[in-house]
Amino acid sequence: MSQSDLIIHHFEGLIDYTTSFQAMKTLTENRQETTPDELWLLQHQDVLTQGQAGKAEHILHSTNLPIVQSDRGGQVTWHGQGQLIAYLLYDLNRLHWNVRQLVTNTENALIELLHLYNIEAYAKKDAPGVYVNDAKIGSLGFKIRRGRSYHGLSLNIDCDLSGFTHINPCGYSGLRMTRLVDEIRIQHPSKSIPTFDQVAEQLSKILWHQHQSTNAPVKE
Repeated sequence: MSQSDLIIHHFEGLIDYTTSFQAMKTLTENRQETTPDELWLLQHQDVLTQGQAGKAEHILHSTNLPIVQSDRGGQVTWHGQGQLIAYLLYDLNRLHWNVRQLVTNTENALIELLHLYNIEAYAKKDAPGVYVNDAKIGSLGFKIRRGRSYHGLSLNIDCDLSGFTHINPCGYSGLRMTRLVDEIRIQHPSKSIPTFDQVAEQLSKILWHQHQSTNAPVKE
């Protein structure tokens, strides 16, 4: 099995979070050394998800949104329509990636994607994710089981950011969230706005090419 074997699934419509969560766990628990890696691209129905060590106080008030306890890293976040989800179901041992490389490579993939739209983005060592002008545009959270990863990243494209008002996003009080469409309109008002599917396709290409490189370098 080559490290280049990556199956990419683009899911249509809004996907229930719990359904995806259980499917990821099942695939990871049952995969063998020859099982191909998979990349899932999708949108979720509105939901708040709490990380494995998430603290209840980061959910600020009662809400009608469902709250799902997850086993990923990180604190509470929101998912919903207009937000791109990418789940990376990778065999890290086969790729010769450690957890730090997985996180950094994923952040770099988002930074590269945003650069295509002339948006300057960056990562923070002490707060995983991707930021534009001190506002968070992309979030990360992984679970590693027997050297295999699941969960992944979320990128705000054209979602309703009010979902984040119910929480301290990723456990940070007052953290400002932003969207790709807003950054394009502010920074490059003459440029056309990409569709959700166009952004998803660009991200899938970046992640596919990145997946080809064994021992991918960590960019500090």
